[in-house]
Amino acid sequence: MPHARITSTGRYVPEKTLTNDDMNAILGENVGDWLVENVGIRERHVMAEDETTSDMVVAAAHQALARAQLEAADLDLIIVATDTPDYISPATASVVQAKLGAVDAGTFDVNCACAAWVTALDMAARYIITDADYQHILVAGGYGMTKFVDWSDKKTCTLFADGAGAVIVSAADEPGFLAGKLLARGEYHDALGVYTGGTYRPAIPENVARFGKPKVQFVRKFPATFNSDNWPPLIQATLRKAGLTLDDIDFFLFTQLNLRTIEMVMEKLGQPLEKTHWIMDKWGYTGSACIPMALDDALEQGKGPKPGDHVIFCASGGGLAMAVSLWRW
Repeated sequence: MPHARITSTGRYVPEKTLTNDDMNAILGENVGDWLVENVGIRERHVMAEDETTSDMVVAAAHQALARAQLEAADLDLIIVATDTPDYISPATASVVQAKLGAVDAGTFDVNCACAAWVTALDMAARYIITDADYQHILVAGGYGMTKFVDWSDKKTCTLFADGAGAVIVSAADEPGFLAGKLLARGEYHDALGVYTGGTYRPAIPENVARFGKPKVQFVRKFPATFNSDNWPPLIQATLRKAGLTLDDIDFFLFTQLNLRTIEMVMEKLGQPLEKTHWIMDKWGYTGSACIPMALDDALEQGKGPKPGDHVIFCASGGGLAMAVSLWRW
């Protein structure tokens, strides 16, 4: 039986930067001090007016392909994890295929908000393990949420940023993927998201006049400790599948929304903070792209996983969807 391994990484960070001082000026009040103390964000990057989610994914994909010494034509499947697609339909993965020239690749998008990339990674591994036709799969997260931000809403415009991250998952003789688990708390589906533009609230003139253009918004509260309460048991359940313990894990990567949450979770897990990495301080919150971007950044800095290390990817997002994936590097 073939195994699935992560063979390379790549990322794209837009050029334009908005610092906390910039946000103070935009909002007319000091939000920067609160952001640093409570979230860990100091600046964020914003895509250009003429950039799309597919453009960012393609840039990250080129880097990952080059590092894997592959051509786009070698890809058998492209999975794009995003809730900020180029279009409602068709899939952004098809746009990426065309721009890359990956002529033999199948395509589809995964949208479970910010849990989508870990979910897509889990799916890619299972494709490779169960079907010999799949040798190389591009798993990319693309996030262009600033296109859906209300710049007068300090609850959202201070957090969300843009970017893309990608990995190549390839068939291998030795195990890489070890276990995964998905979970959701659907009763909170109406708490955080982009609620105009679909069939629930079509972007017709009367809806736009009433609700405004499609925008990301916090609609109702959900537990403030949702991630810190749910991540540890979800990780433990995944470890049990592989017969491993927390002390067997060498590297953890979490959704990059809040550094304080990551600190709390690592404390609950009884693991040193040196076993994780974060990027929200310099790149803001990049949703479905944040974990592959953090992985690529950690590897570039020499802080990432080394051959033989066990790695946990843990994500959550609107829905509220959650996903954990366990790999041997």
